[in-house]
Amino acid sequence: MIEFPDPNQANEDGLLAAGGDLEPETLLAAYAKGIFPWYAEDQPVLWWSPDPRMVLFPKEFRCSKRLARRMRQNIYTISFDEAFDDVITVCAEIPRKGESGTWILPEMMTAYRRMFAEGYAHSVEIWQGEELVGGLYGVLHHGVFFAESMFSRQIDASKVALAALCERALQEGWRVIDCQFHTAHLESLGAREIPRDLFLELISD
Repeated sequence: MIEFPDPNQANEDGLLAAGGDLEPETLLAAYAKGIFPWYAEDQPVLWWSPDPRMVLFPKEFRCSKRLARRMRQNIYTISFDEAFDDVITVCAEIPRKGESGTWILPEMMTAYRRMFAEGYAHSVEIWQGEELVGGLYGVLHHGVFFAESMFSRQIDASKVALAALCERALQEGWRVIDCQFHTAHLESLGAREIPRDLFLELISD
């Protein structure tokens, strides 16, 4: 098994290490230490542990009046782990504002499909009729959900997915949802930045 450096050795951008593989045992060892892979084509596997860390405590999810109204209208239906392959495929392919490519490379997709097959990775799917219009995926490990990516093809679909994830988290007593890096979108939904040391304390067994 790969031995990761102390997360506190990461540079100011959060980059900690390069190289290694994406085997399930490697990924689980990384997540257990607050480390995740994120890299582009033609790069080695890059491992990150940013400081501060963006997290969402499930009870702090911010449901706007508009989102609550949309959820009451039952426009969408929600499922869990029914279409993981479709969710990760759309996350990799859907255009994103300000991004010219994707970090969800074929080897990443293969790795997380294997993680799903072994029961570590999970997905939330949002449907409008028979159409998959939103969703997210990540890894659940020791009561922490390490969110990897989400997408939306219809208004508020990804927000509904995150709301459903938080509801599941509260039901099952998860400690925190890791969102990795700050975005204004996540902040608007109740996520906040905390020091890396606090994050590492939160996820420790």
